[in-house]
Amino acid sequence: MAFKKRLLTLIGIDSIIVSFSIFVSHFFLSPSTDTAFDEMMLVSALVLLLTHHLFFSVFGMYRRKWRYASMEELIGIIVVVTLSIISTTAVQLLAFGSIYTRALIITWMLHILLLGGVRFAWRYYKTYGLTVNPKGKKAKLIRNNPHAKQTLIIGAGSAGQMLARQMKNSNEINTNIVGFIDDDFTMHHLKVNDFPVLGSTSAIEEIVQKHHVNHVVIAMPSAEKSRIKEIIQATKKVVQNVQTLPMIEDIALGNVSVNSIRDVSIEDLLGRDPVELDIQSISSEVNGKTVLVTGAGGSIGSEICRQLIKFGPDKLILLGHGENSIYTIHMELRQLGLETELVTAIADVQDRERIFEVVEDYAPSYIYHAAAHKHVPLMEANPKEAVKNNVFGTKNIAEAADTYGVPNFVLISSDKAVNPTNIMGATKRVAEMVIQSLSRTSKTKFVAVRFGNVLGSRGSVIPLFKQQIANGGPLTVTHPDMTRYFMTIPEASRLVIQAGALARGGEIFVLDMGEPVRIVDLAKNLISLSGFSEKEIPIEFSGIRPGEKMYEELLGDKEVHPEQIYPKIYIGKNNEFPIDELANFINVEFEQITTDEVKETVFHLIEDKVSISS
Repeated sequence: MAFKKRLLTLIGIDSIIVSFSIFVSHFFLSPSTDTAFDEMMLVSALVLLLTHHLFFSVFGMYRRKWRYASMEELIGIIVVVTLSIISTTAVQLLAFGSIYTRALIITWMLHILLLGGVRFAWRYYKTYGLTVNPKGKKAKLIRNNPHAKQTLIIGAGSAGQMLARQMKNSNEINTNIVGFIDDDFTMHHLKVNDFPVLGSTSAIEEIVQKHHVNHVVIAMPSAEKSRIKEIIQATKKVVQNVQTLPMIEDIALGNVSVNSIRDVSIEDLLGRDPVELDIQSISSEVNGKTVLVTGAGGSIGSEICRQLIKFGPDKLILLGHGENSIYTIHMELRQLGLETELVTAIADVQDRERIFEVVEDYAPSYIYHAAAHKHVPLMEANPKEAVKNNVFGTKNIAEAADTYGVPNFVLISSDKAVNPTNIMGATKRVAEMVIQSLSRTSKTKFVAVRFGNVLGSRGSVIPLFKQQIANGGPLTVTHPDMTRYFMTIPEASRLVIQAGALARGGEIFVLDMGEPVRIVDLAKNLISLSGFSEKEIPIEFSGIRPGEKMYEELLGDKEVHPEQIYPKIYIGKNNEFPIDELANFINVEFEQITTDEVKETVFHLIEDKVSISS
């Protein structure tokens, strides 16, 4: 109804403009009422009116949102008016043997001027509004709101200009744009979108103070992460409210809007670009298939589900031990309204009978095994539970896949499985050995994927730091030189999916995560991002915990394969390991050994020379 009302209004206004243009132009050249309404003039007016509406409809001009009109809309008006004038000229020549040349030229100019003027006046009104001053004598346009945030945009390129236009046009935000900052000196002292380019990033402190800036948006989506990191750190020293635009892909798709601005996150300070894997190429691997994800309610498992469902699997089985977490991810995915059938399976991977039952009932094409105990200190205190969940749980789901002919099985492992000094890492290495052993005889393609630390996952350092900041500090770091590899949850889940497509059987895949990051640097950056100083939120060093290493490795010396098999993905060499000892441990020894003997036995199984951390 609203569209029809708008359409009729536009047609009515345009009809008045078209008729007015042609009669005024004719009357201007021949100011006599005797000729103003002659046959040729009336026919010309009718043809011009009909062709105008015809071409406006053909070119979709009535479906344009004139509040956001730009040069494209102006060009569209010129094209449509020109075509309608040409059509009218042809009718005059064919029907009457002559052409009102000067009248048509003036009509053409008036037509464009009035059509464009009305539409751009509407855009200007919707952008700035119109009000009356207290005396009621004079109307004035409002542009600035003294109570709005004083916003500075860093980056005067296409993304920054897009953002500035949408900020001006939006009624939903309360902000005044004071100008741009850009390192391109040729833009300095000029205006972009009617806003000045105030200088370069090196002068940000002076600009912020001079213009009372309290809100900064970094609109540089194509810049390198290291450069973004530098700008964020410099900006955070003078302004706490700093936000960024999303990645360049969203710019290219036209998705950048005021709502696309996000707060600066800790991922922005890692100093590297996120790994973008070509998961679109594996769509055919998942599309129309049945996929099972264990640990589907966890940080990694739930993100794997979010990524997988985009490829249109026929059925997605969400398997997990905790009913609340499975309920949460099930409700989230169901709200997407996609055709994929979502199945919830409440089950513990240690329950062999139940796991075999699920795999037999649903016969998945892919199993992504994300269920595991991963917290290092807790597993040090409960080593038997680590073995039961990480080793026997993996054995159960892997042997179910082998028994029922599941084509593909992907184990989520850890960089802590390399030269492990803790029971959690050791059990993940044994889990890798379990699937590598099965891969030698099974038709199922078994592979493992090693992660670094995943930012934001449950039990990781970032949520802990955030909670400590919320409590007023201090932030506890084990050692000033402690380093870790970090990756984001989407990166981790994409690696899993990519590995499943690249699998041949028995491999260990590793993501190139750049340089390791010092934990203390993450703590300092998060304090700054939260608007505090280290004096307000101090950092305390608590000492290395049982089982922890100063640094992590992604591949052992004997596993390293120098070439990437895929951009940013490495593959470890298959090493020999004692299959008989592994089988004996799983089938006999584990039930006989005490809790105190678990660590020694597991480490002996991996390698005799590995020392045990107490």
